[in-house]
Amino acid sequence: MVEFPNEILHRLKTTGVVAGFSVENVEHAVPLAKALIAGGITAIELTLRTPAAMAGLIEICRQVPEMLVGVGTILTPASVREVKAAGADFGVAPGMNPRVVRAAQDIALPFAPGIATPSDLEAAIELGCRFVKFFPAEAMGGVRYLRSMSAPYKHLGIEYFPLGGLNADNMSDYLAEPNVAAIGGSWIVKQELVEREDWDGISARAAEVIEKLQQD
Repeated sequence: MVEFPNEILHRLKTTGVVAGFSVENVEHAVPLAKALIAGGITAIELTLRTPAAMAGLIEICRQVPEMLVGVGTILTPASVREVKAAGADFGVAPGMNPRVVRAAQDIALPFAPGIATPSDLEAAIELGCRFVKFFPAEAMGGVRYLRSMSAPYKHLGIEYFPLGGLNADNMSDYLAEPNVAAIGGSWIVKQELVEREDWDGISARAAEVIEKLQQD
C-alpha cells in the first residue's frame, strides 16, 4: 500500500488549497514559501520543472518547517529518492507510472499518482493507492466528470486532489465534493510578483483565497 498518513491528509483538508508553483531562482524559494504562510496557505506543491527546483525544495524543507511540502512532476524513481532525501512530506505526479509508485512505496514517501480515467484509477487502486491526483481536472470535464467517473469506486474510500484549470471561481465547487481532500492552485503564485520579489503581493493573493474559502 502507498498510503497517506492521516496527519498529512488532515493538514491537506484543513488548508483546503495547495499552492502550486515552480522556482526559477533558488533564492526565491524560501521567501515565497514564507509569503504563502503569511497569507494563510500552509501547503505547497513545488514542481520539478526547473533546474532550481531541487535546491529550492531543500531550502524550503530546511528553513520553513511549518510548511507542508509536496513535490509535483515526479516522473522517475530517481526523482522519488531525491525528493525523499530532500525532506519533502509527499509527492505527486501528473500520470500513473507503476515504477514511480512502487519506488515511493519502497521508501515510504506518501505519493499520489495522477489519474484522469477509470482505467487510470483502477491501475492506482491495484497498487494500493487511496489518495490520487485528478489531472487535468477542468480539461477532463471538471466536477461533473469527477463525480461521474469516481462513482463506481465510492465504496473504496478514494480521495482526490484535483489540479489543472482551477481558480478562485471554481475551487469551492470542487471542495464541496465529499471525496475531494484538497485542491491545487497554480493561479495563486503569479510569476511576475515573484520576479519583482513582491512577497507582500503573494501574501495578499493567498489571503484572498483563504478569505473566499471562509465565505463560501
